[in-house]
Amino acid sequence: MPSVVIAAHNEQNVLGASLSALLGQAVSEPLEIIVSANGCTDDTVAVATRAGVTVIDRPEPGKAAALNAGERLAHYFPRIYLDADILVPPGGLASVTGRFSHPPYPLAVVPRRRLDTSGRPWPVRAYCAINERLPAFRNGLFGRGMIALSEQGRSRFDSFPAMIADDLFLDSQFADAEKAEASDVEVVVAAPFTTRELLNRLVRVRRGNAQLRAAATAGAVDVAVRPADRWAWLRHVVLPTPRLAFAAVPYVVITLLAGLLARRTVRAGDGWGRDESTRGAPPATNGAAT
Repeated sequence: MPSVVIAAHNEQNVLGASLSALLGQAVSEPLEIIVSANGCTDDTVAVATRAGVTVIDRPEPGKAAALNAGERLAHYFPRIYLDADILVPPGGLASVTGRFSHPPYPLAVVPRRRLDTSGRPWPVRAYCAINERLPAFRNGLFGRGMIALSEQGRSRFDSFPAMIADDLFLDSQFADAEKAEASDVEVVVAAPFTTRELLNRLVRVRRGNAQLRAAATAGAVDVAVRPADRWAWLRHVVLPTPRLAFAAVPYVVITLLAGLLARRTVRAGDGWGRDESTRGAPPATNGAAT
């Protein structure tokens, strides 16, 4: 029986659909689902309570602390960390967890990712056209909204550090040979609806990644964080696919601007690492696992 931990901050518009998708999974035993609400000022707690799952209501915001609180109540493995706006497609949970039983017996499994850019402005679509082809998003655990760990994989660390980059922290625990993608399971990740929200998201991601790398260098966290590859967009995307050269212009501009803005002083309460434009309506429906 897997345990699913969802850290939720003001997710009333998307959480219900996500929980319905989980509760509708064909599983042999009931799922253990824990929603760790933190700093919510909306009806997130009420939505989770109506769904009949275990609910934690923390007054202070913070994803890492929310994940740790959820972990303290979780009993089973595989352990699944799910973003509140992700719909697991029918059969997806069984496919993801089933990968742990097949050679080479990975310690971490993620689904395939599809970026939903429909209705987004051209700069957002151009940025995503480059981003989704980067090598880091083919073999990394981040950017998918769903990460599953085996019991052995979860034993690699004690708790989530008080940092923004929780996905990169998990990715840093495992060698490439210890990770696997359940390619028959596709989750839809919503791209921001505005260029400003994309930039805001990237600023928080860049800030969180820099924070984790600095902590690893200082020995504050015992992980080997993958280095940033600043030229991957050119070497692995544009040169092999010249038709994407025009998309590279907004990609580079947005990336450089996000890097500059990420160096600013962090405001109190900042750092959740998401954009609000995708929280206004239920998430897009995923296709079934194949």
